Amino acid sequence: MKKLFFKASLFLYIFLILNFTACAKAKAQSSQASEKEEKQVQVQKEVNPEIEKLNRVLLSMSPRCKAAIPNGDPEEFLADLHRVLETRADFSNDDLSPFFLIDKTHKVSADYEPKGLIHLEKNDAYAINKNNLSLRPEAYQALYTLAKAAKADGVTLTVSSTYRSYDYQKNLFDYWVSVDGLEEAERESARPGTSQHQLGMALDFAPVDDAFDQTPGGKWVYANAAKYGWSLSFPKGYEDVTGYRWECWHFRYIGVEACKFQKKWFSDVQQFMIEFINEWEKQ
Repeated sequence: MKKLFFKASLFLYIFLILNFTACAKAKAQSSQASEKEEKQVQVQKEVNPEIEKLNRVLLSMSPRCKAAIPNGDPEEFLADLHRVLETRADFSNDDLSPFFLIDKTHKVSADYEPKGLIHLEKNDAYAINKNNLSLRPEAYQALYTLAKAAKADGVTLTVSSTYRSYDYQKNLFDYWVSVDGLEEAERESARPGTSQHQLGMALDFAPVDDAFDQTPGGKWVYANAAKYGWSLSFPKGYEDVTGYRWECWHFRYIGVEACKFQKKWFSDVQQFMIEFINEWEKQ
């Protein structure tokens, strides 16, 4: 059965380190026991205090999130985490964090609108099928970079939806309730104030249906999006985690380092990683 590093207490973590060291170079002298005790006291003094915080945060995560995290070195995890947090300097300080947690229980206000939204125009990198599309500057540039790479591989991506205001999302949600009923609408459409689209960092590729992942564009995006900082928001089999059924067309820009971190430590599930970062920054 898989053992997760965060399940160990700080004492157990220290004990395992000492055990590993002792086994690597055993000694016969009777004085080794007292030396080991002294080393244990020294390690307890020198251990990274962030490991205690890491244990607290990970223990507060949901059982499914805990199960998704592989066994590993806490120091390595923390180093990767800090690389991700440092990338916030690449985003505007005047707007929400690129790792802002927004879901069915974490919201933005009705009047929130990202600063500096850039309108998407027809261009040589990707196609658009609406005239009212816009993104935050960071996502706008990242989309162009992603699409140019796809174009170089003979694939033209089509963007169908980007930033949505609170009022737009309200009208959209109400529409789907009228069509499918409340229960089904809740699986496929966000209530106003809870949509990633309102952050100006998420987009839908076309076609917006379950066939997207089988199109040339879908196959290319699935294979390459993370290399350019784009993360699938609602993966298959995680409706109980994200609150939404699989949406193979919906991606959020979080940056390359965050995509690497998500894949390495969180089973490539965006929701788990962002929930972790949210809890980390609260403590």
